[in-house]
Amino acid sequence: MSKKHPKITNEDMEKRIVRFDDLKSRGISLMFIDSILPGHQRINYAVIGDTASENPDYNPIITDPHGFQIGMVKAPPGNGPAYHTHDYIESFIPLSGKWRFYWGNEEDKIEGEAIIEEWDLISLPPGLYRGLENVSDEDAWLFAILEQHKVFEGKDPYWAEEVIKKAAEHGFDADEKGKMVPPDNFKELEKEIAEKLKMGEK
Repeated sequence: MSKKHPKITNEDMEKRIVRFDDLKSRGISLMFIDSILPGHQRINYAVIGDTASENPDYNPIITDPHGFQIGMVKAPPGNGPAYHTHDYIESFIPLSGKWRFYWGNEEDKIEGEAIIEEWDLISLPPGLYRGLENVSDEDAWLFAILEQHKVFEGKDPYWAEEVIKKAAEHGFDADEKGKMVPPDNFKELEKEIAEKLKMGEK
Protein backbone atom coordinates (compact mmCIF):
# COMPACT_ATOMS: atom_id res chain seq x y z
CA MET A 1 0.00 0.00 0.00
CA SER A 2 1.39 3.42 -0.96
CA LYS A 3 2.03 5.98 1.72
CA LYS A 4 -0.50 8.72 2.37
CA HIS A 5 -0.15 11.77 0.13
CA PRO A 6 -2.08 15.05 0.31
CA LYS A 7 -5.13 15.34 -1.93
CA ILE A 8 -4.44 17.28 -5.13
CA THR A 9 -7.17 19.47 -6.58
CA ASN A 10 -7.68 20.43 -10.22
CA GLU A 11 -6.64 23.94 -9.25
CA ASP A 12 -3.38 22.54 -7.83
CA MET A 13 -2.74 20.72 -11.10
CA GLU A 14 -3.35 23.81 -13.23
CA LYS A 15 -0.44 25.47 -11.37
CA ARG A 16 1.77 22.56 -12.39
CA ILE A 17 1.21 22.96 -16.13
CA VAL A 18 3.57 25.14 -18.16
CA ARG A 19 2.05 26.20 -21.48
CA PHE A 20 4.66 26.79 -24.16
CA ASP A 21 2.90 29.97 -25.37
CA ASP A 22 3.17 31.38 -21.83
CA LEU A 23 6.76 30.22 -21.43
CA LYS A 24 7.89 32.11 -24.53
CA SER A 25 6.98 35.43 -22.90
CA ARG A 26 9.11 34.63 -19.81
CA GLY A 27 12.51 34.51 -21.51
CA ILE A 28 15.57 36.26 -20.09
CA SER A 29 18.09 37.67 -22.56
CA LEU A 30 20.82 38.53 -20.02
CA MET A 31 20.68 35.66 -17.51
CA PHE A 32 24.48 35.25 -17.36
CA ILE A 33 27.49 37.52 -17.77
CA ASP A 34 28.44 35.83 -21.05
CA SER A 35 25.02 36.63 -22.56
CA ILE A 36 26.24 40.07 -23.65
CA LEU A 37 29.03 38.60 -25.80
CA PRO A 38 28.68 38.01 -29.56
CA GLY A 39 28.45 34.26 -30.18
CA HIS A 40 26.90 33.64 -26.76
CA GLN A 41 23.59 35.49 -27.00
CA ARG A 42 20.46 33.50 -26.31
CA ILE A 43 17.19 33.51 -24.38
CA ASN A 44 17.06 31.42 -21.20
CA TYR A 45 13.88 30.13 -19.57
CA ALA A 46 13.59 28.97 -15.95
CA VAL A 47 10.88 26.30 -15.98
CA ILE A 48 11.13 24.29 -12.74
CA GLY A 49 13.10 25.34 -9.68
CA ASP A 50 16.01 27.72 -9.40
CA THR A 51 17.95 26.84 -12.52
CA ALA A 52 21.45 28.28 -12.74
CA SER A 53 21.37 32.05 -13.15
CA GLU A 54 23.52 35.06 -12.33
CA ASN A 55 20.56 37.38 -12.86
CA PRO A 56 18.67 37.55 -9.53
CA ASP A 57 15.56 38.96 -11.21
CA TYR A 58 14.59 35.76 -13.00
CA ASN A 59 11.47 33.87 -11.88
CA PRO A 60 11.02 30.10 -12.29
CA ILE A 61 7.48 29.23 -13.38
CA ILE A 62 7.13 26.21 -11.06
CA THR A 63 8.86 26.80 -7.74
CA ASP A 64 7.83 23.68 -5.77
CA PRO A 65 10.81 21.46 -4.83
CA HIS A 66 11.31 18.67 -7.37
CA GLY A 67 14.77 17.23 -6.66
CA PHE A 68 15.84 18.46 -10.10
CA GLN A 69 15.66 21.68 -12.07
CA ILE A 70 14.59 22.34 -15.64
CA GLY A 71 15.42 25.16 -17.99
CA MET A 72 15.24 25.84 -21.71
CA VAL A 73 17.40 27.79 -24.13
CA LYS A 74 16.65 29.33 -27.50
CA ALA A 75 19.66 30.51 -29.50
CA PRO A 76 20.21 31.91 -32.99
CA PRO A 77 22.72 30.19 -35.28
CA GLY A 78 26.30 30.30 -34.01
CA ASN A 79 25.30 31.14 -30.43
CA GLY A 80 25.18 29.34 -27.09
CA PRO A 81 26.71 29.36 -23.59
CA ALA A 82 30.43 30.14 -23.34
CA TYR A 83 33.02 27.82 -21.77
CA HIS A 84 32.08 27.12 -18.13
CA THR A 85 31.46 24.42 -15.54
CA HIS A 86 29.22 23.62 -12.55
CA ASP A 87 29.42 21.62 -9.31
CA TYR A 88 26.46 19.46 -10.42
CA ILE A 89 25.29 17.33 -13.35
CA GLU A 90 23.82 19.15 -16.32
CA SER A 91 22.03 17.25 -19.12
CA PHE A 92 20.64 18.54 -22.41
CA ILE A 93 18.17 17.36 -25.06
CA PRO A 94 17.88 19.37 -28.30
CA LEU A 95 14.25 20.07 -29.13
CA SER A 96 15.20 21.46 -32.53
CA GLY A 97 18.28 21.96 -34.66
CA LYS A 98 21.82 20.68 -34.20
CA TRP A 99 24.08 21.63 -31.30
CA ARG A 100 27.84 21.38 -30.94
CA PHE A 101 29.03 20.54 -27.43
CA TYR A 102 32.72 20.87 -26.63
CA TRP A 103 34.50 20.10 -23.37
CA GLY A 104 37.74 19.80 -21.43
CA ASN A 105 39.12 19.25 -17.96
CA GLU A 106 40.80 22.67 -17.89
CA GLU A 107 39.33 26.09 -18.55
CA ASP A 108 41.77 26.88 -21.36
CA LYS A 109 41.79 23.56 -23.20
CA ILE A 110 39.16 21.85 -25.36
CA GLU A 111 39.66 18.08 -25.39
CA GLY A 112 36.59 16.78 -27.21
CA GLU A 113 33.37 17.65 -28.98
CA ALA A 114 30.18 16.13 -30.37
CA ILE A 115 27.27 17.22 -32.53
CA ILE A 116 23.93 16.19 -31.06
CA GLU A 117 20.56 16.47 -32.77
CA GLU A 118 16.86 16.42 -31.88
CA TRP A 119 16.02 13.87 -29.17
CA ASP A 120 19.68 13.02 -28.50
CA LEU A 121 20.86 13.53 -24.91
CA ILE A 122 24.19 14.57 -23.44
CA SER A 123 24.99 14.41 -19.71
CA LEU A 124 27.85 16.58 -18.46
CA PRO A 125 29.52 15.69 -15.14
CA PRO A 126 30.46 18.22 -12.45
CA GLY A 127 33.78 19.97 -12.96
CA LEU A 128 34.07 19.32 -16.69
CA TYR A 129 34.31 22.57 -18.64
CA ARG A 130 31.77 22.79 -21.43
CA GLY A 131 30.53 25.15 -24.09
CA LEU A 132 27.76 24.75 -26.63
CA GLU A 133 26.49 26.40 -29.77
CA ASN A 134 23.62 26.12 -32.19
CA VAL A 135 25.19 24.89 -35.44
CA SER A 136 21.88 24.95 -37.35
CA ASP A 137 20.85 27.48 -39.98
CA GLU A 138 17.88 28.59 -37.85
CA ASP A 139 17.06 29.44 -34.25
CA ALA A 140 17.10 26.24 -32.18
CA TRP A 141 15.70 25.10 -28.82
CA LEU A 142 17.40 23.10 -26.09
CA PHE A 143 15.89 21.42 -23.01
CA ALA A 144 18.09 21.34 -19.88
CA ILE A 145 17.82 19.14 -16.78
CA LEU A 146 20.00 20.13 -13.83
CA GLU A 147 20.79 18.23 -10.70
CA GLN A 148 19.28 20.05 -7.73
CA HIS A 149 21.55 22.76 -6.32
CA LYS A 150 21.27 25.89 -4.23
CA VAL A 151 21.60 29.16 -6.06
CA PHE A 152 23.50 32.28 -5.08
CA GLU A 153 25.68 30.45 -2.54
CA GLY A 154 28.83 30.90 -4.58
CA LYS A 155 30.05 31.27 -8.14
CA ASP A 156 27.82 29.39 -10.55
CA PRO A 157 28.69 28.92 -13.30
CA TYR A 158 32.48 28.93 -13.07
CA TRP A 159 33.53 30.73 -16.24
CA ALA A 160 36.79 30.32 -18.10
CA GLU A 161 39.00 33.34 -17.29
CA GLU A 162 38.80 34.57 -20.90
CA VAL A 163 34.99 34.75 -20.67
CA ILE A 164 35.20 36.81 -17.46
CA LYS A 165 37.64 39.24 -19.09
CA LYS A 166 35.48 39.71 -22.17
CA ALA A 167 32.31 40.21 -20.08
CA ALA A 168 34.15 42.82 -17.97
CA GLU A 169 34.86 44.80 -21.15
CA HIS A 170 31.08 45.25 -21.39
CA GLY A 171 30.77 46.11 -17.69
CA PHE A 172 29.51 42.68 -16.53
CA ASP A 173 30.72 40.68 -13.53
CA ALA A 174 29.35 38.35 -10.84
CA ASP A 175 30.02 38.68 -7.11
CA GLU A 176 31.23 35.98 -4.71
CA LYS A 177 27.61 34.84 -4.20
CA GLY A 178 27.15 34.24 -7.93
CA LYS A 179 24.88 37.26 -8.47
CA MET A 180 25.39 39.44 -11.51
CA VAL A 181 26.98 42.86 -11.00
CA PRO A 182 25.37 44.66 -13.95
CA PRO A 183 26.53 47.89 -15.61
CA ASP A 184 24.51 51.07 -15.15
CA ASN A 185 22.97 50.69 -18.61
CA PHE A 186 21.86 47.09 -17.96
CA LYS A 187 18.15 47.66 -18.70
CA GLU A 188 18.95 49.30 -22.04
CA LEU A 189 21.31 46.45 -22.98
CA GLU A 190 18.75 43.85 -21.88
CA LYS A 191 16.10 45.40 -24.10
CA GLU A 192 18.52 45.73 -27.01
CA ILE A 193 19.59 42.06 -26.84
CA ALA A 194 16.00 40.88 -26.39
CA GLU A 195 14.88 42.79 -29.49
CA LYS A 196 17.83 41.48 -31.48
CA LEU A 197 17.00 37.88 -30.55
CA LYS A 198 13.32 38.35 -31.46
CA MET A 199 14.32 39.33 -35.03
CA GLY A 200 14.84 35.67 -35.88
CA GLU A 201 11.41 34.57 -34.63
CA LYS A 202 8.94 33.02 -37.06
